Amino acid sequence: MSEVNTGPRPGGWTRFVTARPRLSLLIALVITALAVVAGSGVADRMSNGGWEDPGAESTYATKALEREFPASQPNLLLLVDSGSRSVDDPAVAAEAKRLTDRLAAEKGIVGVGSYWRTESPALRSADGREALIAARIEGDETAAFKVLDRITPEFRGEQGALKVSVGGPVAVRSEMQSTIQEDLLRAELIALPVTLVLLVMVFGSAVAAMLPLGLGVVAILGTNALLRGLTELTEVSIFAQNLTTALGLGLAIDYALFIVRRFREELADGAEVRDAVGTTLRTAGRTVLFSALTVAVSLAAMMVFPQPFLRSFAYAGIAVVLLAAAAALVLLPAALMLLGHRVNALDLRKLLRRGRGGSGEGKTGEAKEPGAGWGRMAALVMRRAPFFAIATAAGLIVLGLPFLGAKFGTADHRQLPPGADSRVVQEEIQRAFPGSPGGGLEVLAEGAATPAEYADYRTRTAALPGVTRVDGPVPGPSGEHAYFAVALKGEAVGEGAQELVRDIRAEPAAFDTSVTGTAAVLVDSKDAIAEQLPWALAIIVLVTLLLVFLLTGSVLIPVQAVVLNALSLTAMFGATVWIFQDGHLSGLLGFTATGDMETTLPVLMFCVAFGLSMDYGVFLLSRIKEEYDRGGDHEHAVSFGLRRTGGLITAAAVILAVVMVAIGTSRVANTKMLGLGLALAVLMDAMVVRSLLVPAVMKLTGKATWWAPGPLRRFHERFGLSEGESRPATGGPAEPPVRDRDQDRDPAGV
Repeated sequence: MSEVNTGPRPGGWTRFVTARPRLSLLIALVITALAVVAGSGVADRMSNGGWEDPGAESTYATKALEREFPASQPNLLLLVDSGSRSVDDPAVAAEAKRLTDRLAAEKGIVGVGSYWRTESPALRSADGREALIAARIEGDETAAFKVLDRITPEFRGEQGALKVSVGGPVAVRSEMQSTIQEDLLRAELIALPVTLVLLVMVFGSAVAAMLPLGLGVVAILGTNALLRGLTELTEVSIFAQNLTTALGLGLAIDYALFIVRRFREELADGAEVRDAVGTTLRTAGRTVLFSALTVAVSLAAMMVFPQPFLRSFAYAGIAVVLLAAAAALVLLPAALMLLGHRVNALDLRKLLRRGRGGSGEGKTGEAKEPGAGWGRMAALVMRRAPFFAIATAAGLIVLGLPFLGAKFGTADHRQLPPGADSRVVQEEIQRAFPGSPGGGLEVLAEGAATPAEYADYRTRTAALPGVTRVDGPVPGPSGEHAYFAVALKGEAVGEGAQELVRDIRAEPAAFDTSVTGTAAVLVDSKDAIAEQLPWALAIIVLVTLLLVFLLTGSVLIPVQAVVLNALSLTAMFGATVWIFQDGHLSGLLGFTATGDMETTLPVLMFCVAFGLSMDYGVFLLSRIKEEYDRGGDHEHAVSFGLRRTGGLITAAAVILAVVMVAIGTSRVANTKMLGLGLALAVLMDAMVVRSLLVPAVMKLTGKATWWAPGPLRRFHERFGLSEGESRPATGGPAEPPVRDRDQDRDPAGV
């Protein structure tokens, strides 16, 4: 029979969160209700942009052109189809001119031009049956979407003898935003019931299963409120809503799993409810807080990048991680105080066993111990440690090899599903119009210049490889600005176009020049990421080394954690290139392969996946460290840690993967890649790295795993953290293996 826990009574923090549990939960309910109100309409305030470096040359040129030459930067295109007649037919031209005048009279529309006004061949299709009206909607993205929603019903469809379709960048971004919003709602409807079923399977008790799910719902609602507040302070990407909602749900469930499991373990060992809550907070609660910090650090590394897309994920991600941890450390203990032993109520496994007429015992009459399977796996891996270490590492490296062929580009209309209205318009423009309007480069010229100097610059630029035509200069109203339009050969963002951007920027001129356009934005974005990536990696690595040292007191384990976490991401990056760049499985998954990846997405996926890997790593290492401190037996501690956390980590990973796969059902290709890629990374980390590679490597390093020089050892004794409350063992005989207290109640080992 287990001894009753006679440890110290709950301390200050425990008294704070458990003194009035009913009041705590009531306050939480009120705050959650307020979050529902505060988070409403958040998607309408989020951005589809943010991919550009605000300080880049292309960004400066784009803003100057928007200000001085609105017609040079159209974001709205009306595709006019004249049916069987030519667009030059007098009746067609008259109707099209009236349509152009109507658009120019709309509030918020500037820089209206059309084929019938300019007779530009670039605005007329090759067969002469279609032509374009181009314009710019003023204001930020939110204002532009409102204008688009207002005018679209008036201009789309039959207009006399003409048929009009609405397209352009603003239409693409608007449709992408609405699609993501719809997909996120569907993902939540998929993920929540599946998650509940998995939690019931893990805990058996329906009551225990509802606790993590309830925390996840609170995290989702709180996430939306946080994002709504962030939109008042900075630009927040619409993609952040998908990922941070998934992180909020997944991490809240992870942390709740860890805390509820420890609480049930303490109850099974005979502790009183208040003592069980206190011990849980001092041990599992401490680990949850530490884990949240490691995830937040990985996400914080994205703040070094200038792109608002990445920075918005850093701000939102840190807030969501801290929200999930706060809910787990404040709301959950209060709920556990009220439930007590009823946390094990409604054990559905008992009903199933009765239905089968079995008792759940083996032939010997002894209770089954499924958790022992993790112990047997650990023993097998450590007996063949060199084989498992080499084979697993080599396999992960092979899976990552496709990433060596990664190509980077920009997001465009092909992110949308094939039947999306704005995508159809863009594809028709690319197919039917020579030179693909909007796909070239623009050169902003500033400062006084003579016509001869302009002509000389145009001639030299037109002679560069990859240039088909240079139009301009078009003078500005102030007389201090002009711009040239450069038409390209080949793809608008291909390697040739990117090289041409560099050539034009290197071309001398008698005036100041700035180059923009899709290829120029891509070049600047790649340069900004390449410049800041070493700093981001340094932040992640150095802080991870410090945090893991504080947890373990070892010099070697932090290095192992960084290397093994990096290996766990290879499969994600390899699969991302093989599937989403190269197009394998594109038919099955329902997306269009573009031959490249958006430049910022690999950075985002690395930071998030690395943080989640550390999340699971902390869970495992904390239990290994606790057992090693207790007995000093290295191999037993590794086996014990895997036996205690193997089922927990696997269950948490599967649940988080379900959430990510639900996100991956999105019809927007980048969101699909984000969700499915992170799901793969989570599963590989939990089922391969934590189950095989970690115990194999720790067996090979032996007791040297725990070595640290004297000054660092003393530093850890003073400032270090661990889940266990005993100090490190100094040697002597190891204690006998400790049987899992609640294995008989928890066949998943959780």
